[in-house]
Amino acid sequence: MGDLGDGARLVRTLAPRLASHADDGSGWRAPVLVWQFDEPVRCVATAVLGGGLGERRWITNATVGFQYASDDPAAHAAAIAAECGLAEAAGVGLLTAVDVTTFTAATDGGAEAVVTTGLGAITWAAAGDGHHEEWVPGTVNLVAWVPEPVADAALVNLVATITEAKTQAFTEARVPATGTPSDAVVVCCPTGPAPDADRHRYGGPRSYWGARTARAAHAAISLGIDRDRARPR
Repeated sequence: MGDLGDGARLVRTLAPRLASHADDGSGWRAPVLVWQFDEPVRCVATAVLGGGLGERRWITNATVGFQYASDDPAAHAAAIAAECGLAEAAGVGLLTAVDVTTFTAATDGGAEAVVTTGLGAITWAAAGDGHHEEWVPGTVNLVAWVPEPVADAALVNLVATITEAKTQAFTEARVPATGTPSDAVVVCCPTGPAPDADRHRYGGPRSYWGARTARAAHAAISLGIDRDRARPR
C-alpha cells in the first residue's frame, strides 16, 4: 500500500507504516497501521490484544468492516498481526471501523500521539444501562509515546490523563459525549529503570510528561474530530 503522507511525518517514533489484511474473505484488503520497534518498549494498553502492562515489540491498528461481529476480536487481531509478519513477538492489536489511513498525529515537547477517530457511537461514560443497545461502529484509538523511561504507575496515570484530554477535545468541539464504548489507549516508553525524579514517577496532567502527552493527545484528537465530521456519511 502507498505512502501515508504528511500525517506520518508529524511524528518521529510513532510514524507508522501502512500494511493491509484480508478483512472478510471477500477479497477486500483493509488498511493496517503498523508500528514495529527495533527494541522492546514498555507499554500500557487497554487493547483487545496485548492489553495490560509489559514489554511489546509492535502495535497494529486495523480497519474492519462496519458489520464487524467477531466472537473473538483478540484472536482476529492476532491473525492480522501474523498476516503483517508480526507473530513472533509480543505486541498490541487494535481494531476500528474507521479508515486508519485518515489518522491524525501531533507532538509536544517530545511526546507523540497518533489517533484514529470515529464518532459513530459516542456515549457518556456514566450513562445508564441500555444507553447503547444497538452497536454502531465508532472508535477512538490512540497510541502515545513518551521518549524517556517512566514508572509503571506513571504509564497507568498517562492513560487517565489522555482520557481527560480526549474529553476536553470533545467538549471544545461540542461533541455531546466523553468517548465511545470501545475507545482504546496505548502508551509506550523506552524500557529500563525510570530515574528517581518526579518527571518519571508521575503522569498526571500537570506532571512533566503528563502535560506534554495531554497536549499532543488533545491536538491529535481535535484534528481527528474535524476529519471525522468532514467524512461523507
